[in-house]
Amino acid sequence: MKIISSIAELHDQLRGQLRTAFVPTMGNLHDGHLSLMRLARKHGDPVVASIFVNRLQFGPNEDFDKYPRTFAADVEKLEKEGVYVLFAPTEKDIYPEPQEFRIQPPDDLGNILEGHFRPGFFTGVTTIVMKLFSCVQPRVAIFGKKDYQQLMVIRNMARQFALPTEIIAAETYRAEDGLALSSRNGYLSESERAEAPTLFRELNRVADALRSGNLDVSLLEKSAIDHLARRGWQPDYIAIRKRSDLQPPTAGDIATREPLVVLAAAKLGSTRLIDNLEV
Repeated sequence: MKIISSIAELHDQLRGQLRTAFVPTMGNLHDGHLSLMRLARKHGDPVVASIFVNRLQFGPNEDFDKYPRTFAADVEKLEKEGVYVLFAPTEKDIYPEPQEFRIQPPDDLGNILEGHFRPGFFTGVTTIVMKLFSCVQPRVAIFGKKDYQQLMVIRNMARQFALPTEIIAAETYRAEDGLALSSRNGYLSESERAEAPTLFRELNRVADALRSGNLDVSLLEKSAIDHLARRGWQPDYIAIRKRSDLQPPTAGDIATREPLVVLAAAKLGSTRLIDNLEV
């Protein structure tokens, strides 16, 4: 595996490659990330991964400085997966000058849910993804469904800018007890880790109610939030939304079986976890 930090060197290395499959990450790799590498190989060759902790998508009170960085272990894992190139730029490589040009997602998608609780987050995400796409120039790129809203934002961006990159969605990779794998799970204490699967169980409870014909979206959301809060969580949201645009469904949407997704974000101790479940 070649480890490259320079954009110019990356372009030289990938020149003439027409089927590159790309997996962008922020490092601290776990089995969920590695499943993305395997999926990438099914859709293209060579496989290129990136590791870059993107300052632009962290708010002023978020965990940029303490975000886990495990580069040596990450390299070892990627080598075992047969990744061809690891693009591991420094901040100076990616932002040699202030990034004054930014991608601004539309308010009705970028400023709801995660965008509401993390202002500017999706501007940071789309800006770095667009820049990484320019660096790698992939034919396909793999993103996990765990970050459901992020996946939709990036997919819409790629379509509206007519980017020559197909966005492939990977199913959420879970531990045996249902917890969605995330780099931030490492922040959980032993007792918090035991409690963490409650979030996914709550999503299943809401989804089961919807499948059974319960049309009271507000009540289902409130009940789930209250249940988490009673167990010591600090919920930001549990929201039932249409898969098509992440807007709230009407009673008619639910009655006609509009495809839905239940999304959640909540703090357990000091660790903020997100998850979702399609209905």
